[in-house]
Amino acid sequence: MISPFSQVVLLTGAVLASGVGVVYTQHTNRQQFIQLQKLQAERDQLEIEWELLQLEQSTLVTDIAVEETARTRLQMRIPDPGEVLYIAPYESGKK
Repeated sequence: MISPFSQVVLLTGAVLASGVGVVYTQHTNRQQFIQLQKLQAERDQLEIEWELLQLEQSTLVTDIAVEETARTRLQMRIPDPGEVLYIAPYESGKK
């Protein structure tokens, strides 16, 4: 049979080991929670960036579609530099 002193020492060791395990588990959980928060913030930022990129893409697609329609259906083209006329703004009071 184990002496009472040995039992106390054994139980004290078990309690200390259990306490160290609890502290380690809490520390690990805190680290993982912090990592989770960082990843969620990064995810939110990436979602915002993705939405902006989708909006930009839809705008570019629309511009390309308008240009294509202007060229094919309306036979429009970019004018040559010699065909461009520049008009000066009208200033009242000048003759």
